[in-house]
Amino acid sequence: MSETTAAAQHDDVLPFRFWWGLLFCAFVMGLIFAFAPYSSPTGAEFAPDLGNWWYYWQLKEPTVWTRLSAWVPYTLHIVSIWFLINYAKKARPKYVYGLHHFNLWALGVNAFFILLHIAQTKIFYDGLAQDVHEATSMGSVVIMLFLILIMENNRRGMFFGKKLDFMKGVGDATRRYHGYYISWAIIYTFWYHPVEMTSGHLAGFAYMFLLLLQSSLFFTRFHTNRVWTMILETIFVVHGALVAAFILTPGQDEFWSQFLFGGFAIFLITQLHGLGLSARGKLLVAAPIVAVMVGFYAYRPDMLPYLASLPLTMYFGSLLLFLILLALRFFGETLQRLLPASTSRAAS
Repeated sequence: MSETTAAAQHDDVLPFRFWWGLLFCAFVMGLIFAFAPYSSPTGAEFAPDLGNWWYYWQLKEPTVWTRLSAWVPYTLHIVSIWFLINYAKKARPKYVYGLHHFNLWALGVNAFFILLHIAQTKIFYDGLAQDVHEATSMGSVVIMLFLILIMENNRRGMFFGKKLDFMKGVGDATRRYHGYYISWAIIYTFWYHPVEMTSGHLAGFAYMFLLLLQSSLFFTRFHTNRVWTMILETIFVVHGALVAAFILTPGQDEFWSQFLFGGFAIFLITQLHGLGLSARGKLLVAAPIVAVMVGFYAYRPDMLPYLASLPLTMYFGSLLLFLILLALRFFGETLQRLLPASTSRAAS
């Protein structure tokens, strides 16, 4: 398809209401409940639990077919989305309150693979977890959050609305190409886990569906809505706190509290200042959050030393990722300068 034809197609804006996407996410969650269970109640087919950093929900005796049932659709899923992102970037469409044709394709692709994953789990069960470490799934999402902090620094700043000027160049490049990494992180995590009926899996898949919806809406105003993107960042914190409280470390308040209230701290320091609120509006939003935090730590002062762990991880992690991206940009620019010089010498 020529660029002229593509541009003409992108001028046709298709109607879309955001709640349609949310309704489909709710529908898919209903399907997960409808087709349960996905493993036996005793979990007898699972490999023995080996403790920390062992992902329990994987078959004891996987086969070539169970492995291929996850890896093949995962590969097709990410390649399809990357193709659509690349196609959209070349077309350079305007941001609209509706859908471009490639958004409709992206929504259809993601919907198809969501339904396929439910069926794949029911028939074969295993996700990518059989072959890759659990840290890769969690790490891909954490790096995604680092990337968002760097990218959003140009708009909302990093600390109380203050922008870190030295990050702006990398932030601009990140904004142009973030779709490739973030779509991979979401789809990789989505296929890492089999569909299961634990509270952690259900909450995680609900979150994944919202992220897949967001990743389908590139070059639309829905994709850049400040409140919506902030909610997606915040849900990660709430999800992490719930998993820590009820699955990973039940009864150990230091883990869920550092996740939840550390996330609240990041919201107050960074995310709140991207909502376009007045000083009074920020105060009205921040006051109840601060009151809850003060009340909790007054009741449990022994938990206070854990509060800074998540903010420090996020901010230092973002700085480290910035330095890596800066080094990669420098390497790429140096390579571009050297290649034309070597080509011209070879021609002479």
